[in-house]
Amino acid sequence: MNENPTPAPPEQNRNTDPALPTSRRELRAEAAIAEPRPEPAAPPVPSHPDQVVASAAAASSAPDEVAAPAAQPNAAPGAVPNVPPGYAAPAQPNAAPGYAAPAQPAPPAGPAGVSQPDFGPANPPLEASAPLDEGTFRAIREPRRQGLALDGTWHQISTKYVVSQLVQSVFWIAVFLIAAAVVSYTTGEVWPWIPAGAITLVIVVSLVILPRQARALGYMLRGDDIVFRKGILWQRMVAVPYGRMQLIDITHGPLDRIFGVSKLKMVTAAASTGVEIPGLTTAAAEALRDTLIEVAETRRTGL
Repeated sequence: MNENPTPAPPEQNRNTDPALPTSRRELRAEAAIAEPRPEPAAPPVPSHPDQVVASAAAASSAPDEVAAPAAQPNAAPGAVPNVPPGYAAPAQPNAAPGYAAPAQPAPPAGPAGVSQPDFGPANPPLEASAPLDEGTFRAIREPRRQGLALDGTWHQISTKYVVSQLVQSVFWIAVFLIAAAVVSYTTGEVWPWIPAGAITLVIVVSLVILPRQARALGYMLRGDDIVFRKGILWQRMVAVPYGRMQLIDITHGPLDRIFGVSKLKMVTAAASTGVEIPGLTTAAAEALRDTLIEVAETRRTGL
């Protein structure tokens, strides 16, 4: 038998004795708990009464900490973000000297004003060819208040228009009187002369004012449209854009061909804007037609 046997560890009572650490980790945890923790240092106590008053004033006037705004990329050094030029931050009461106010967001921009469209400069008036003013009236007749006068050159109709209309009116007067005489002779009644006399009176009145109306007819070739005017008592002025013209028609009857006058008609998409210029000479009607067709092709490209 061994004379010096190893003594057995004493038995531990699980009910009364505390548990002993059995690993190195548990031993290190118990050592860290057992080490004394340093206490936080107390603020220094001012020894002089003036230092106590100064520290209390600084604590009362110190502002709250303000978080600095995040720096924007590609920003200039010292620039304040999200602030338009010339915008000043509102002053804050009770601010300490040297305190910079935080950046304020820019005020919302108001609704932008409606910009007017820029159509560019107007096209210059068209150059009139020589046949447009050959054999026409020399001065256009204006109303007393000149409500239809425009800046530009008015071209008038031919003087032969009045003679042509006079001959045609006399021809129709003769037709109505001959018809009334034939009916009255065959029937033995007088009433056929009543309508014939009324129609003759209307034609005579129209012939009296015809020269006045002919002098009030005129047209102007502007940069973008042609303007036609007529009338003294009932005035009318129509402007037809060159790009809206679809058809230009020239008509002349038997008596018109004898006197060498024609009527030019401009047809557009709207039937109410069609314009008829009577009393043009044949050369003037053809020259005006060619000019309108040439200009209409260039103006139609922008529509």
